[in-house]
Amino acid sequence: MSEVRAWIEAAQRIVVLTGAGISTDSGIPDFRGPQGVWTKNPEAEKQSTLQNYVADPEVRKRAWQSRLESPAWKAQPNAGHRALVTLERRGKLDTLITQNIDGLHQAAGSSPDRVIEIHGTMREVVCLDCGERAPMERALARVRAGEADPPCRSCRGILKSATISFGQGLVPEDLQRAQQAAARCDLMLTVGTKLSVYPIAGVVPVAKRARARVVIINAEPTEMDELGDAVLRGSISMLLPSLVE
Repeated sequence: MSEVRAWIEAAQRIVVLTGAGISTDSGIPDFRGPQGVWTKNPEAEKQSTLQNYVADPEVRKRAWQSRLESPAWKAQPNAGHRALVTLERRGKLDTLITQNIDGLHQAAGSSPDRVIEIHGTMREVVCLDCGERAPMERALARVRAGEADPPCRSCRGILKSATISFGQGLVPEDLQRAQQAAARCDLMLTVGTKLSVYPIAGVVPVAKRARARVVIINAEPTEMDELGDAVLRGSISMLLPSLVE
């Protein structure tokens, strides 16, 4: 721990990659863990697959109900999210890449222009036909009022949360920004991710090739532990603040 603290102190350009594990202490379950959303309910994975979502109105109706009931709407940032804000205020944080769609980094106070939401955001909807975006809350209000599968108000197209589903490509500019940040950092922290989802997990070897130190912080083993200069196991909302503050 003290070694990692010293690396943070010495670093000038830290890049952080966060996954579901940073938000579990805010009450948002992860997807693939033992208590994960998809582990417990394979149907939820179907709702996250673009092809099924577009083809089947029943899948969309169930997806809208899931969105209404998501624990993320009540979730608050935890000490892990706030520790990364501290890192930014100390002038250490170059870029925060998150696989999370919950918006809790920005809610904690991270600058939106430093955050790359590589898998999109659940806080907006997007029309799959005309591309128009709108706040998610407006669409949810329509579901509460009785529209089971609300269409786009402009073109009557299919609305979906502005997240990257299975079968959808990442936004190329976001991926490029993430890779460029990894290539220029001197320290990379990976936090609450098993580093199993590509292509974004690829930023870790990019940072390593650029001679940055890599610190892996997660409750369970990850697929890239052998690349870590330090691997820390435990509760993220306890570990991160003690490293940063």
